[in-house]
This record gives sequence, C-alpha cells and structure tokens, in this order.
Amino acid sequence: MTEHTVALSETERASLRVIAGMMIPATTELPGADDDAIFADIVASLGRDAVEVRQALGWLDAVSGGRFATSNASTREEVVAKLRAEGGARLEALHRVVPQCYHRDDRVMRAFGMEPRPPFPKGFEIEQGDWSLLDPVRARPKLYRPAR
Repeated sequence: MTEHTVALSETERASLRVIAGMMIPATTELPGADDDAIFADIVASLGRDAVEVRQALGWLDAVSGGRFATSNASTREEVVAKLRAEGGARLEALHRVVPQCYHRDDRVMRAFGMEPRPPFPKGFEIEQGDWSLLDPVRARPKLYRPAR
C-alpha cells in the first residue's frame, strides 16, 4: 500500500458503489459507474482523495440515519440533494474520482467515438473552439508578480 492508500470497509464500498451509480447511472448503451469493472477502478484509484472520499461516505451514512447504501431510494435522493447543496471537499472528491474512472473505461471511450488507449504518445484530435471566449480573461490585470 502507498502512503495515500486507504482500505475501504465493506460498508464504505457499498455506499461508494451506490453514490457512483447515482452520479453516472447505466443506460441501455452504457454501463453505470457502479459497473463491476468501473467500480473496481474507482476503488483502486482513490489515491490522495481516499481520506476525503471516506469522509464523504461517513457523512452520507450519518445524514441518511445509519447506512446510506441500504437506505430507501427517497432517503438517498434527499441526502444526495443535501450533498449537492452543501458542496465542498466531500463533493469535490467524489467528482474527481468517479467521472475520471468512468471516462477511461474502454466501453465508454468507444461509445464516445474514441479509441480506447492512453492519450500519449499519439494524442487525440480536439475540435478547435472559439478562442475569443478567452478575451475577457486575457483583458484582466495580472494577478501575480513577475519572476526575477
């Protein structure tokens, strides 16, 4: 185990699987984030977010009145609505880990028309957008001191 690895309890794993499935549910064409392969990647990829994810899972359990994963659907929806409204580190940690692992799944990449491979060394073609959208940012005064 690395310094950032934190083993999840079965209760935490169950809650994480439920919240992942709520964040990205399955469709007829694509698996949800609670799919076995995607979920295994999520658990294995917690890394430095593990502590915040565990705190989020503990919060979900506490707010749901016991165990988030076994709460009824309406309670889970209420708890997730509260999580969204409060935001903060709990929500950010879940938003970093779950979509990252979901979008690197081969099935998902193929569904988006992408070759399932790492971005380097070949790279990916990205459609050019409207660069003028950055003009207001460029017009701002500098927020830093120049390096010497």
